[in-house]
Amino acid sequence: MREGAQGELEVRIVKRRARVVVLGLGHVGLPLAVEFARAGFLVTGVEIDAQRVAHLERGESYVADIPSAELEPLVRSRRLRVTVDAGTLAEADLAFICVPTPMSKSREPDLSYIWRAVETICEHLHPGMLVVLESTTYPGTTEDVVLPRLRATGLELDRDFYLAFSPERIDPGNRHYRLRDIPKLIGGASAPSAHLAALAYRQIIPTVHVVSSARVAEMAKLLENTFRAVNIALANEFALICRALGVDVWEVIEAAATKPFGFMPFSPGPGIGGACIPVNPGYLVWKSRRHGFEPRLIGVAEEINRFMPYYAVDVIAEALNARGKPVKGARLLILGVAYKRDVGDVRESPAVTILEELLRRGADVAYSDPHVERVEIGIRAFQSIPLTADALAASDGVVIVTDHSTFDYRLIVEHAPLVVDLRNATRGFGQHPNVVRL
Repeated sequence: MREGAQGELEVRIVKRRARVVVLGLGHVGLPLAVEFARAGFLVTGVEIDAQRVAHLERGESYVADIPSAELEPLVRSRRLRVTVDAGTLAEADLAFICVPTPMSKSREPDLSYIWRAVETICEHLHPGMLVVLESTTYPGTTEDVVLPRLRATGLELDRDFYLAFSPERIDPGNRHYRLRDIPKLIGGASAPSAHLAALAYRQIIPTVHVVSSARVAEMAKLLENTFRAVNIALANEFALICRALGVDVWEVIEAAATKPFGFMPFSPGPGIGGACIPVNPGYLVWKSRRHGFEPRLIGVAEEINRFMPYYAVDVIAEALNARGKPVKGARLLILGVAYKRDVGDVRESPAVTILEELLRRGADVAYSDPHVERVEIGIRAFQSIPLTADALAASDGVVIVTDHSTFDYRLIVEHAPLVVDLRNATRGFGQHPNVVRL
């Protein structure tokens, strides 16, 4: 162990006496807080949403990946406390920033949540404190945005405080890879900062990979999600080509996937959603343009993925027309409005765009989603309806936008007069006459 402030913090981390504060208790912050509490640390979660705090104080989880049965004992034992009061940072040894980083309407990074979190930390920054940014952002944010603000308090990096970036890599709804199962990337604003951050994460995650700088870690996170966005766009474009050529794109993908090397299957769909894949490539495009480089491939991929919800509506219209029914006045039941299977998150969901476009064309639309009770489309609010045989039969068409595992697809195929399947969820029923696939 080293001497001085760094050595003291090392001892507190290894002996699990370090006081942990997590800013933001969403799908990133809450799992992180729970893991540190499970490891024996005293953890305080700071959340500005008082309703969320009330739920957590009762041991009730609103994050699908954290069962209430896992959360409740930690809250009851006071290993995990939740509050709206950021003053708890005054006693923190480890502070983790887990706040949203959306894109603005003009497709520019919105760092307002990070700014507010950093300003809050600055009010309570003290010697011996490690600050870690987990929010996904553009390369340079940690060293060019966060670090100067922390230094403006009069405290100095490596002498008084430490700073690192460690990108969140959580995949909501993934039962095979939870936080502790996913290797953690660490990029420090300095070598001591990287060392301390790695030491802290090793208390809760077995595999930690340290890179040479915060910029490398920031860039790696963007590469991960841009890789997915570009390959999804390729699958989507193949779907467009295959439809034009009269070829089943799903059979094509299945056939290509038999190759044991050099190919990784991605699925087409009605678009991409969530807080990461639709947003993160935009951060990279924005940063690249500021340095005089135009990332053409990423830009085209974004265009393809943003086009898919509108193409999906054309597929729906074509399927209705083939049965002598126009979109205007058609009774359509949308199955799934969350952005992905088995989650309740509608951020950037293509289903919202599909609903908006169908309403604009005059359709009579309802939806069913076991994970989303209510959704607002413009000035209108919709409530999820039960998925029953009567509801299916009463529709002119059913559209599978999100393939939740709890949907009874046999019930859907047997009772709906028309099924437009945008996710290949009905593949087990063969070429059914009532099913039209993307």
